[in-house]
Amino acid sequence: MIKRTLYFGSPAYLSKRLEQLVVKQETGQEVSIPIMDIGIVVLDYPQITMTHGLMQSLMEYNIAFVVCDAKHHPTGLMLNLCGNTLQSLRFREQIQAKEPLKKQLWAQTVEAKLQNQALHLEMRGFKADQLWAWSRAVASGDKSNLEGAAAALYWKQLFAPLGIPSFRRNPEGEAPNHWLNFGYAILRAIVARGLVSSGLLPTLGIHHRNQYNAYCLADDIMEPFRPFVDKLVYELILKEGLTDRLDKVHKAKLLTIATEEMFLNERRSPLMVGLQQTTASLQRCFAGSDKFIVYPLLHQTTRRKLSAPSNQPDDE
Repeated sequence: MIKRTLYFGSPAYLSKRLEQLVVKQETGQEVSIPIMDIGIVVLDYPQITMTHGLMQSLMEYNIAFVVCDAKHHPTGLMLNLCGNTLQSLRFREQIQAKEPLKKQLWAQTVEAKLQNQALHLEMRGFKADQLWAWSRAVASGDKSNLEGAAAALYWKQLFAPLGIPSFRRNPEGEAPNHWLNFGYAILRAIVARGLVSSGLLPTLGIHHRNQYNAYCLADDIMEPFRPFVDKLVYELILKEGLTDRLDKVHKAKLLTIATEEMFLNERRSPLMVGLQQTTASLQRCFAGSDKFIVYPLLHQTTRRKLSAPSNQPDDE
């Protein structure tokens, strides 16, 4: 079932009634939405009130609850602490994962990211032979940092024809970084929600290890999904032109990331639904019952999966 993303950018009173999220606006008008149909709630206005009963239900239904700051950028995320019936077992398996396994999983993640970047470039009419070649060459742990090399090539090719020849991905950088920031923040919430549903700790990463980052694993697993946000941003630039604004039109487009079409094992699926297969496959890798994370493709392609990281542990 496709879960809904609810965005609130004006004064509202949010409460619960008979398992419905009730929205009461300043005009007195009320709207009801079944809580079980919701996947993400985004609050982007200081004059929004939410009852504790509603917050409890959001957590019970494993709904990601995102709060934006004064600049309208997502700044906080609340998730259910008990998202899986076997959570203690899942945590233990994740914590006990050995370094060689983590390096293999990271190599698979980088490979999938490079493939989706290549597919996105080809969607725009650009050649991506180098990215495909690098995706075949990713080693355990990505020791050669092919992810970084691919990023430099990808961004230069993608945005140069749109009049942004020297674009650099930097959260504090020039447009369209602000659109990417917003889209990635929503994607991060979706991924974190999926990890919790699979009984995993979003904090303990396979590659990201910043001690100040509470969502290291979410930042790892979202990497192959980033081109889905890039695709939306590219379409925004084509339609709206490049601007420093981040208004309702831009947010409405970026909030559709949860329903973006993706292809998983040659089957079409909305991103939020298919993502659950990715996090479930990661859990199986930690449990030792599988060796590969199931990642999606940006669109159907005649190219077969080009390679798979070695299953042999490295020397470390």
